[in-house]
Amino acid sequence: MRFAYFIAVCAALLTASQAELTLTHLHPAGLQVGTTTTVKLTGKFAPWPCQVWVDAPGITFVPAKDAGKFEVTINADVKPGPHLFRVFDADTVSAPISLYVAATSQTLEVEPNDDFHAPQILSGSTATINGKLDKSDDVDSFQVPLKQGQTMVTWVEAYVLAAGFDAMLRVVDSRGTTLAFNHDGPATMDPFLVFTAPADGNYLLQTMGQKYPASSDIHFAGGVDCVYRLHVSTEAYVRHTWPLAIQHGRKTIVDLEGWNLTSPEMEIEEATPRSFPVTFSDLPELTETTEPQSLTIPSAISGRIDPAGDEDQFTFTTTKDTALELALSDPSNSSSLDGWLKIRNAEGKELASNDDSGGTNDPKILWTAPADGTYTAVVGEVTQRGGKDFIYRLLLQPAIPTVTVTIAEHSAKIEAGKTVELKVTVTPTKGFQPKLKLSAQQLPRGITANEVDVPEKGGAVTLTLTAEPTAPAAAQPFQLSLREVESGKEYPVKFAMVTTSENNGVPQGYQQLLINDTTQLWLT
Repeated sequence: MRFAYFIAVCAALLTASQAELTLTHLHPAGLQVGTTTTVKLTGKFAPWPCQVWVDAPGITFVPAKDAGKFEVTINADVKPGPHLFRVFDADTVSAPISLYVAATSQTLEVEPNDDFHAPQILSGSTATINGKLDKSDDVDSFQVPLKQGQTMVTWVEAYVLAAGFDAMLRVVDSRGTTLAFNHDGPATMDPFLVFTAPADGNYLLQTMGQKYPASSDIHFAGGVDCVYRLHVSTEAYVRHTWPLAIQHGRKTIVDLEGWNLTSPEMEIEEATPRSFPVTFSDLPELTETTEPQSLTIPSAISGRIDPAGDEDQFTFTTTKDTALELALSDPSNSSSLDGWLKIRNAEGKELASNDDSGGTNDPKILWTAPADGTYTAVVGEVTQRGGKDFIYRLLLQPAIPTVTVTIAEHSAKIEAGKTVELKVTVTPTKGFQPKLKLSAQQLPRGITANEVDVPEKGGAVTLTLTAEPTAPAAAQPFQLSLREVESGKEYPVKFAMVTTSENNGVPQGYQQLLINDTTQLWLT
C-alpha cells in the first residue's frame, strides 16, 4: 500500500511538472469599461490559480475558487477596443488571445432561449449580446421590437474570435417563417444581415452555426469554444465613406454609405469627432468616374465593379526600369469583391496579373516598367459578380523597399546558466538593402543577448539568449527587433496569431482576428 501510494504521488508530481497552461477562448468575450464581470476561460489551468498578463493597464483579473474563473475589472479609463491577454505561472505560459473592451453596455445571453416561442427578450432594438452555443444543435433566439419601416443592422463576431463554429444569422416572425438570412459577411466568415421590418411587431433574431473547422457532423455546433458577440442596431450605421480613404491634412466632403443615416455626406478632417472609423493616407485620394481616368504616381482611387462583369481601367505613365507597386484593398472591410488586378501595355498586351497575395484575397503586383510609356491598370472580379458592395481602393506608388520579420513561437524558456536560441524569419522586399542587426529588448535581469548581423538576403536568423548562473526566476514579456545600422530605424518582430491553413481540409484557417499579431513575446 505504501509503495502504491508512493507511486501515485510521484505520478501526480510528474504530471504537475509537465502541465502546460493553455488558453483558447473567453466568455463573455466583451466587457464594458467601468465594470467588474465574472468570466470563464477555456483551456487548461493546472495548477490553479494562475496569473494573467494584459497588454494595457487598468484591466485586472482576480482568480475565483473554480479553475478558469476570474473576476475581471475594467477601469473607466481603459481604451475601448480589442486587447491581448495570456495566462502564466512560474513555469509556463499560454498563447495570447483577445478580449474586447466596449464603451457601451453589454448584454449576457441567458439560456434557455433555443425555442423561438420562448426567446430571450431584448429591452430595445440596439444591443450587444455576449453569448455561447452551449451544446450541439443549440440555436440562440432573441426577441427584438421593431416599427414598420425600421431597419435593423445586425452582425456576429465569432470567426474573428477564433470560435469553433461558422456562424449564421436569420430573422423569423412569430410563426417561425424565415424573413431574412445571412451566412458569410463581406469581410470574414462572420454573418452580416440588414433587415427592414414590414410591420410593427416583435421579430426573432437567431444565431447558430456549423462546426469550424469543418467536420462530418451535420448538426449545428455547440461547446465551450462556440463563443460569439451578437450586435443589433437600429441607430445610424456607417459602413464606409466614399472615397474609402482621405488624404492627411485635407478637409474633405465624403459620402456616407450605410443605414439609418441622418445625412448622406459629411465634411471630415482628422480632428473631426465621429463615431465610425475613417482611413487616412499620405496619397492623393481620387474617386472613380464614368469618364476615362489617368492616375499620377503616387495616388489611390476608390472604385466599384458595377454592373456584374465590369472591368475598370486606369492609365498611368512611367519610365523604363521604374519599380511600381499596384494593390487592391478595402480599408473598411465591407467589400464583397474578390478582385483581380492586371497591367496592360498600350497595345493591350497583358504584362502582369495577380489574384491573391500574401495569404489574403487582395491582389498585389510588384512590377518594373519594361520601357517608357503609358500603361493601363485593370481591375475586375474573379467570379464576374458586381454591384454597389463590390468596392475597392487601388493603390499606385513606387515600390518602396521594406522588410518584414516574424517568429513562429510566442514564448521561450531558459534555465539559469544555460542558453536558448530564438529563430526568426527576415524577408526583404522591393530591393531592400540597409544593413540590419537583430536584437532583444526588455529582457529580465541576468539574461543577455548579443546583436546578430542579418544576411543581406534575409532568411532564417538565430539570436541566442544567455542566462547567468545566478539569474533570478522571471516570467515576463520581451521584444525582438531589427535595427538599421546606419539610420537606427527599427522593425519589430511579430508573432502571427492568424493561420493560413487547417489540417482537415478547411482552406486558409482564421485569416482575420480581432488582433492578428503581437510584438509582445514571453520569456520564462
